[in-house]
Amino acid sequence: MLDLVALVLVVVGVGVLFSPKRAYAFPLLGVGLLLLVLSHSFVVVPAGHVGVVFNILRGVQPAPFGEGVHFVVPGLQQVILYDARVKEVTLSAPHEGERRADTSIRARSKEGLEIGVDVTVQYRILKERAAKLHQEVGPNYLETLIVPQVRSKVRDAVGQYNAAELISTQRTALETSVIQGLEETLLQYHIELVSVLLREIRIPETVAKVIEEKQTAEQQVQIEINRRKQAEIAAQRRVIEAQGERDAAILRAEGEAKAIELRGRALKAAPEVVQLTFAEKLAPGVQTVFVPSTGNFLLDLRGLQGGGQGR
Repeated sequence: MLDLVALVLVVVGVGVLFSPKRAYAFPLLGVGLLLLVLSHSFVVVPAGHVGVVFNILRGVQPAPFGEGVHFVVPGLQQVILYDARVKEVTLSAPHEGERRADTSIRARSKEGLEIGVDVTVQYRILKERAAKLHQEVGPNYLETLIVPQVRSKVRDAVGQYNAAELISTQRTALETSVIQGLEETLLQYHIELVSVLLREIRIPETVAKVIEEKQTAEQQVQIEINRRKQAEIAAQRRVIEAQGERDAAILRAEGEAKAIELRGRALKAAPEVVQLTFAEKLAPGVQTVFVPSTGNFLLDLRGLQGGGQGR
């Protein structure tokens, strides 16, 4: 806006210079040129950015500008803005319907199979070291540094594993390997690695089919093993139950034998108990009395009653 005002004043001053009112031309030109100089004397660094200052006499200044308004000497100092926020780059194959170039990474597995990898890398420059980045790499650090390094580290990591491992057990290990290699390299060039996301790993269809069939066979074997284990557990349960029933029967038999033994001892010690037990077992209609004597005999009341009546 200030540039536009200065330009208008300069144009008007030039026009007045060739008119009868040329006395106003020089003040207008002076104010216009002054505004033009002032408009180039202040630089605004937006939020999330950093300004690297290049001095034509001294080169790149080590301390970059932070966010806000800064004064520079027009014609002597130049400010190059760098975005210091988290940024990302994605290298992937186009999906169905997309019209763009295939930027995915092609690598070879440990056994030599071609593997396709889609990856997203998140990064950001280190603000305090932006001047070094500008000196050593420049503003095009994404194309000249990050993308080639990502491709190289992914290829190196993929070559450490078999194809079957990459799509099953070693996916996380592959990601960790890429992070470790890339993090160290980028830090040397004043860039912080935020994360590496393996979006997709593709192997040849024929290999994928073989791996799928192998996994299906392994699952069937595992199912059969589980069934056998369940049958063994059920058999063991039945054995334990039978042993429990046997032990219980033995204990009952032992208890009954002990009771008989104790009862025999009691009868032997007191024979009268036999008579009492016998009397308790008689039917209520039997008219019989027990007369205790040394001979232990029984009297028939019916016979006695019949003999009395005959007299």
